[in-house]
Amino acid sequence: MKLDLELVPERDLKNKPDEKHLGFGKYFTDHMLVIKYTHGEGWHDAIIKKYGDFSLDPAAMVFHYGQAIFEGLKAYRGTNGANYLFRPADNLRRMNDSAKRMCMPALPVDYVLEALKKLLEIDQQWIPKAPGSSLYIRPTMIASEAGLGVKPAKEYLFYIILSPVGAYYPEGFNPVKIYVTDKYVRAVKGGVGEVKTAGNYAASIMAALEAQQKGYTQVLWLDGIERRYVEEIGTSNIFFKINDELVTPALSGSILPGITRDSVMKLAQHWGVPVVERPVSIDEVMQAVEDDSLQEIFASGTAASISPVGALNYQGKEYPIHGEKIGPLAQRMFSELQGIQYGSLGDIFGWRVAL
Repeated sequence: MKLDLELVPERDLKNKPDEKHLGFGKYFTDHMLVIKYTHGEGWHDAIIKKYGDFSLDPAAMVFHYGQAIFEGLKAYRGTNGANYLFRPADNLRRMNDSAKRMCMPALPVDYVLEALKKLLEIDQQWIPKAPGSSLYIRPTMIASEAGLGVKPAKEYLFYIILSPVGAYYPEGFNPVKIYVTDKYVRAVKGGVGEVKTAGNYAASIMAALEAQQKGYTQVLWLDGIERRYVEEIGTSNIFFKINDELVTPALSGSILPGITRDSVMKLAQHWGVPVVERPVSIDEVMQAVEDDSLQEIFASGTAASISPVGALNYQGKEYPIHGEKIGPLAQRMFSELQGIQYGSLGDIFGWRVAL
């Protein structure tokens, strides 16, 4: 498949934002990648062109039946001036897992990765240099066929947009406060909780808003049946260090298999830290808080990387975690991942991809 280029003239390029005040997802680069899909023809008309609006029919099936999936990864300005990606093929393979569950077409991973590299080459000046900043990459696929009636669409639009970002949470790498909800549920086994589809995130907004109104950064989700077993924090996976073991909920069909989650487990195992994947009840967590066997909690995800948890609110009572300070394992994990991603540390796993 040919990749066409329609580049923005230099005189029309956007002004770059202040890297000290990027926030998250507020600014977008000059170009985007777009590829179309038609049943019977496959993927076609790949192009890198000016970032801009789409024109979609009001009956486009994404608006009515929710066939929309996405991914999140980052490009990093290395400490040596080079630019890097972190496990990009894993993100694209996971997107294909999402596509399969949502009855959408699979992406040609190798082709898309090369097209992404070309897009990043064109917009490389947008990769920020400020410490802790990066260029967020959002691959997205939506059903573009016009038609009413619940069925898989026959036409799709895949695109990648880029956004220079700072810290995901206002707290940065400082400990965040988490609200445990037993009122709302995010997903159930057999549903679509294990894939990155838009509806999962729409379902999370109400609980997140109520948590923020109570003074908490994010929500800790419990399982959708018993509302007893811990699943995720907001849009991140969760880890507990209990009695010197690193414990995380097992992937059960309603938990997203995070790329950062997998990286955390591999690093911990490499360091000799026991890693256990199993069901974790909120009662066990509360008991571990009470008897001081809970040493620290942190979340993992592409957007925030590693996010230490300083407090949990469960059923109206707030429980401080690790003195509301950053735990040593969270700190080590954050520093190691940052070092790999920005090129200042070695990469024994081969996760870092130079651009």
